Amino acid sequence: MNKNNPLSRKKEVAPLESAFKDLLKAYRLEDKFQEKSLVQSWPEIVGKTIADRTTSVFVKEKKLFVKLSSGPIKKELLMNKGKVISLIENKFGKGIIDDLVCF
Repeated sequence: MNKNNPLSRKKEVAPLESAFKDLLKAYRLEDKFQEKSLVQSWPEIVGKTIADRTTSVFVKEKKLFVKLSSGPIKKELLMNKGKVISLIENKFGKGIIDDLVCF
C-alpha cells in the first residue's frame, strides 16, 4: 500500500475527530464543511437580536451573504463589518470568507 495515498486504509485506530478531518481532506470538502458550519453558527456569532432578524444566510465565492428584515440592523451590521469578519475568523480561522454582503 502507498503511504502517501490519503485514501488508503490505515491499520492503527484513530479518534473519530481525526478520522473525520482526514476524510474531509481526502475528498477536498474542508472548505464546504467550514462554510456550512459558519451558516449554522450565525446566531451564536452575532447574537439573538440580529439572528432573529436574519431571513437567509449563505456563502458563495468566499462572500457571506446575509438577508435581513430590518433596515437599522442591516446598517449596523454593515458599519461593523470588520468586527463580524474578525469574530468569524476567530472561530473558524482566516480565509473562510473575504467579505460580508448584507441585503
